[in-house]
Formats: sequence, C-alpha cells, structure tokens
Amino acid sequence: MIFPPADVEPILMQGNFLSYVYLIPILGIVIWYWLRHRRLERGSFAALKAATEAGMLEPPTLHPEIDPRKCIGCKSCVVACPEQDAHAVLGMIRKKAWLIGPTDCIGHGACKTVCPADAIKLVFGTATRGVDIPVIKPNFETDVPGIFIAGELGGMGLIRNAIEQGRQAVVSISELLKASHNNQQDLVIIGAGPAGFASTLAAKAANLKSVTIEQEELGGTVAHFPRRKLVMTQPADLPIVGKMNFREVQKEALIDYWKQVEIETGVDINYEERVDAIEPSSSGSGYTVTTNKATYDARCVLIAIGRRGSPRRLGVPGEELPKVTYRLIDPEQYRNLHVLVVGGGDSALEAATSIAEEPGTTVTLSYRSGAFSRAKPKNRDKVEAARSAGRLRVLLNSNVKEIRQDSVVIAVGEKVGKLKNDAVIISAGGILPTAFLKKIGINVETKWGSE
Repeated sequence: MIFPPADVEPILMQGNFLSYVYLIPILGIVIWYWLRHRRLERGSFAALKAATEAGMLEPPTLHPEIDPRKCIGCKSCVVACPEQDAHAVLGMIRKKAWLIGPTDCIGHGACKTVCPADAIKLVFGTATRGVDIPVIKPNFETDVPGIFIAGELGGMGLIRNAIEQGRQAVVSISELLKASHNNQQDLVIIGAGPAGFASTLAAKAANLKSVTIEQEELGGTVAHFPRRKLVMTQPADLPIVGKMNFREVQKEALIDYWKQVEIETGVDINYEERVDAIEPSSSGSGYTVTTNKATYDARCVLIAIGRRGSPRRLGVPGEELPKVTYRLIDPEQYRNLHVLVVGGGDSALEAATSIAEEPGTTVTLSYRSGAFSRAKPKNRDKVEAARSAGRLRVLLNSNVKEIRQDSVVIAVGEKVGKLKNDAVIISAGGILPTAFLKKIGINVETKWGSE
C-alpha cells in the first residue's frame, strides 16, 4: 500500500475542512428556501380555502388562467402582481402558481407579461359565470369598420389599462385617417371616463378634428364612486401631460386633477349630451352620430362608455317612487334617515358603510346571495366592522318584494318582514348596452373563461 507523503496529509485535511465551511452556508440557504416555500404554500392554501368557503371564486373582470403543465414554479407572476401587497391574489401550491384570490384580481395582466414559460393567458368569465364582451380586434376596431371601442366597455375596468387603450385606439384611428375622406369630423369620441378622456387628449395631440360627447360629467364611472372613495391605480401615461403617478388617491383628487388637465390642455368636451343613434353617413364613408343636441358627421367613432349602461332595476312595486336612487352621491344627505341599500358589490358595500357613519342613520344592507363574493376584502371588512358596532344591519339571502312610501317589504329566506324606510339605494350593477351595440351592428360575445 502506498501512503501519501507526510506533508500532504495536512493539506488534505485542510481541504476537507474548507469543504465543510463552504457546505454549511449552502445547506443553510437550502433550508431557508425550503422553509420559506413551505410558509408561502401554507399561506396560499389558507387563502384559497378561505375564498372557497366564502364563495368568492368568480373573478369580476379580466384574470389569469394558469396552465399547470407549463408552469415552472418560478413565482415570477406572484412577485409581479401589483395587488399582492394589499391581498393575496396569486400563490404557490405544490410548486405551481395558483389564482388563490379570484375576486381580488382586477386585471392588471402583469402576471402574463413576466411569465417565462407562457403558462398564463388572460380570460374573461368562468365556466359558471359568463361575461358579455363586444368583439374587438387587436387595434380596438370592432367588426363594424371605422367604429372602435376602448376601456371598460371592452372589459378593461382598470384605470391604467383604460387610459392606455384610449391612447392606442387613437393611434390606430390615425392610421385609418391617412386616407382622405369627406366627413366633417375625423373622429367622434363617446364618453369622458379614463379611456375617453385619454383618447380626447391623444386626438388633440395628433391634430385630429374631433368632438367628445359625455352625457354626464368628466370621469365616467369614477365620478359615480361614493365621496372620498379610494381609487387604486397604477402610474399611467396621459397623452400631452405625461406620467400620472397616482397609486392610491381619493376620487375627488383624481377628478380635480383631470379637470385641471382639461383646462390646461384646452380640450373641449360636450357635457350633458346623450347619443341617440349611430348610422352610416350619407357622404359615403364614416358615420352620422345623432345626439339630443346635435348631429355629427365623422369618419370614425370611438365608443369609450362604461359597462354600467342603464342601472339594473329590481322590478318590484314602488320602485318608481322618488326616494329610490341607483347611486350614492353624498352620504350626508341621509342623516337621521332609515336607509336601505340593495346589492353585494363594492358600490353597495361602500354606500352602506359610508352612510352608516352619518349621525342618526339606520342602515340596512340587503343582498340576494349568502356572501359578498364580488366585493374587495377592504369593503367586506368595513361591513363586518359596522355590523359588529351595531351601525349596520346585514340581510343576506334576502330579496326586496315591495317599496312603499314609508317602508319596504323584504323576504329573508322564507320569512317576509317590513322595515321602516325613508330612502332606497339600489346598487345592483348596470345592464350592458348590448341593444345599443347590436343596433349599430357590433357583435357581442359571452365569454365563459375565454380570451
């Protein structure tokens, strides 16, 4: 047997020692990673279980569908989701990404952008809940040539996305307008919400001859939010102005900012003007847009109205009474009154909790289902806090049967009772203006978990 020289043995021992020295921190990192992964997975399991038990599994808008066969478990989507700090939307289960908070997803789409394995597609609706979406091409043109749709009506309710769609739609329209036409206007923009306002600015920047029509006020759906509501946004590029750096801001501040932009840029918006019809123009190209005040002849039309359309009515006796409204403007007007709020979405919960803070009010929140599955966690927590404090009565699995001059008749399960009442706010959502779109010739598809 051949032994190593005596002076080699200490070197070998030293090499083994150094190996252990390097191995220990590596082992520590592995253990730390494993423990962190287990902690993340337990949290994801708990969040998904809670959402399942509460019946909160229906995403309200565009959301990710994750293919587990392609997912490599890198967690890039979890890290990229802008909503993760506020509540768990995406998580890791069995080393795969999962949508663990479906009702909290508001359609940022950042998860799909960062996925290195192309394992995520963004879809509307689910197998059990369909969503009506107008047929729109990638350039935002509908199947009716020259008519475009951007923003919430096309399924993009997020402010940043709506602004970007409005800007991109005008880029596409500018390409179409390179060909000459005989119409009086290049473009008619319908709506002055985030998408409509952005497209109005973009049209001015592109020197297009355009007119913007808004039947109510600047801000669209945002203007209808309750007083002091926090509007969650991501930074967006507003045409002419540049970066809009709001992340969490009250609706009043956002509307005031847009009004200031309107003044500084000099854009013109025709308020309190309602569109009655859009028909082919007699000039041979484009469309005639008829409103309650004027008629416009334009080569292109951009529809940037919200999905709310007409308020959804309950269809019960007494709904025509003056005390019935379909949105909350100012909670203070309900002081010392008996108020009923109907609905289970964010607008209903925000209305009920804000009115409940006013002195002397008695507020009841009625919802036909057993859980507020469409509302954000913040609003659900506020409802629970108000209920626990005795400031709000919550009636789940309930339906309004009749609205009377000084009371309302409500069925809770099989029991029917009467509540003293001075005012009713119905926040049951809106009816998509499908009939209006179909009359123009635009096809509307019901999406059942499809792109």
